[in-house]
Amino acid sequence: MSTEPPVRVLIVDDDALVRAALRMMLSGSEHVDVAGEAEDGSQVPEAVQRLRPDVVLMDIRMPRVDGLAATEHLARTPSPPQIIVLTTFDADEYVLRALRAGASGFLLKDTPPAELVRAIRTVAQGEAMLSPTVTRRLIDHMGAPATTGVTDRRKAARERLQLLSEREREVAVAVGLGKANAEIAEDLYMSVATVKAHVSRVMTKLDATNRVQIAILAHDAELA
Repeated sequence: MSTEPPVRVLIVDDDALVRAALRMMLSGSEHVDVAGEAEDGSQVPEAVQRLRPDVVLMDIRMPRVDGLAATEHLARTPSPPQIIVLTTFDADEYVLRALRAGASGFLLKDTPPAELVRAIRTVAQGEAMLSPTVTRRLIDHMGAPATTGVTDRRKAARERLQLLSEREREVAVAVGLGKANAEIAEDLYMSVATVKAHVSRVMTKLDATNRVQIAILAHDAELA
C-alpha cells in the first residue's frame, strides 16, 4: 500500500465516452482519485474551486470554451492545479500554445493506463512529463515558419535567460533537455534540494508557471 495520498484528478472532455473511459482506467489505481468531471472549459473554474484537484486532464477541442482558454484562465489563478493536455494527435496545433500558457505536458488520448497514471503522478510532483524529443518536435512543427519569426523568438528567449545567474542558466538548460532533478543534481554536482531551489528561482525570474515553460524557453534560445 502506498503511504502517499492519491492524486486528485479532474477530467475535462466534451465526449462522455472519453470521460467514462478515463475514469475507468484511473479507478483501478490506488495512486489516483477521480475528483470529478467537466464537459466544457466553461465549467472548469467552478469545478476546480469546488473540487480542489491536484491535476486537470484537459481536452483541447471543446465547443464552447476550449482547453486553451481554460488553461490560460487557470494559469492566472493563485496556486493553480497542474494541467495535462489531452489530444488525439501528437502534433495538435493548440498543444504548444497550451504548454506556453501553463500546461505541464500533454498526452494522447490512447495512452495506456499505466503510463497515464505515471504521468499524472509525475506532474503532481512538479516535474515535467515531456521528453526532449516530444518538446522539440512540437516546437519544430508549430513554431514560426518564417526565419524572421524564429530569429525574433530566439533573441527574446536569450534576453530573458540573461536574467539568470550562470548556475541558474545551467539548470534551465538541463530542464530543457528533459532531465529530472536527480539527474541535474548528479550532472552539476549539487544536491537535489539545491536543484529544486534553483528551479524555483528560475521559474520566478522567468515568470514561468512550470518546468515545461522553462524547457520551451531553452529550446527557443537554441540552448537545448
